[in-house]
Amino acid sequence: MLDLEIVPEISLGCEAWEFVLGMHFSQAIAIIQSQVGIIKGVQVLYSETDPLGVDVIINLPQDGLRLIFDPVVQRLKTIEVFNMKLVKLKYGGVYFNSPEVLPSIEQIEHSFGATHPGVYDAAKQLFALHFRGLSFYFPVDSKLHAGYAHGLGSLVFLSGASPVVSKMSLYAGSNVAETRPPPLPLACYHRQMYLDSAVVLRSVLGSTKGLKLKLFTEGSGRALEPRRQCFTKEVLFGDSCQDVAMNLGAPNRIFFKSEDKMKIHSSNVNRQAQSKRSDIFFNYFTLGIDVLFDARTQQCKKFILHTNYPGHFNFNMYHRCEFQFQLYAERALDSNTKMCTDSPDCVNITAYSKWDEISSALAPSERPVVLHRVGSTNTANPFGSTFCYGYQDIIFEVMGNNHVASVTLYSTAPTRQPEQLWQQHKMQDIRLTVA
Repeated sequence: MLDLEIVPEISLGCEAWEFVLGMHFSQAIAIIQSQVGIIKGVQVLYSETDPLGVDVIINLPQDGLRLIFDPVVQRLKTIEVFNMKLVKLKYGGVYFNSPEVLPSIEQIEHSFGATHPGVYDAAKQLFALHFRGLSFYFPVDSKLHAGYAHGLGSLVFLSGASPVVSKMSLYAGSNVAETRPPPLPLACYHRQMYLDSAVVLRSVLGSTKGLKLKLFTEGSGRALEPRRQCFTKEVLFGDSCQDVAMNLGAPNRIFFKSEDKMKIHSSNVNRQAQSKRSDIFFNYFTLGIDVLFDARTQQCKKFILHTNYPGHFNFNMYHRCEFQFQLYAERALDSNTKMCTDSPDCVNITAYSKWDEISSALAPSERPVVLHRVGSTNTANPFGSTFCYGYQDIIFEVMGNNHVASVTLYSTAPTRQPEQLWQQHKMQDIRLTVA
């Protein structure tokens, strides 16, 4: 049985760890993984058809806890204790729920002080006591709720008839129905770099130049107290490993490509030369970005932007990359300026754009590359295949629910045709294996 302490509007946890409101989904999963053998029977609940409209939930049925995450920003907005008998809870170091202490109305008022009159829901037969950032729900039968309906300030029950808490909700703010996840707390920064937004830089000729990133991390003020520090950086095709590391910091992980499935199409000379070196990936998990460097020149030649939708093979590996850029259909180009006109063929693309909206305005490759990933031990992929479509120097990886799983931006070579380029780049590098 977990022994936890609550801090209203902030967290639920113990000395070793805590679930903090506003923390990212991946950080909560990391805590659960660190408690293997203690926290058991973890379930992740989400909507395959509407991943942006339905909350993502981590359900811990054996511990009576439920962590509810906003589906868009993927940060923790509500912590629910739905079975009070499976967990010990204390506030200010004093237990208000344990096998020895029943969480009755009198006990809750004693532990948390006075509150506004409770709210009775006749349809659900629940009586709720609301504190700021904390709500308690009591099941009430028809014999007991008559007094509540008259708005009595003091609640009087027959001996032994006082109801006991059936559910508790921890959230930020004063209204549980309108709660929103707070910004990522400073306690969850862990000296990492995080992405606020990413703008894809495009030339007037319709090719990608690089990325403009708005970043934030932990800094120090005059009193040496931690604070949020924001800045803007650019990474461009042709940048060296040192350039990217200087702008974005050290990557979370470095991956050396050891397998190139396209080298079978190369000549024997090139095939042998390529086997002596390998391209390098810089994996920035908290930015949702991968940067690929050429083995020969050590220069950046590709960016992969991840959207981190549940139901994808790489879900929870990356934070969502909040990217945006504008594309135009070839027929919308002005032959003189090559600029995007105010045409309906101009499409604003973000991490939340659906593929049918993009493809209806553009003219992507008609036949997609079917991408089927397998685990490191050749285990089957339970999420099924994704489909990769090419347009100009961009590859869209599309899931079965019409959402874009990743966007790959690559540096074009003038001697090759765009269709050959995107298929070769996709087959070479879209399957990422993180060491």
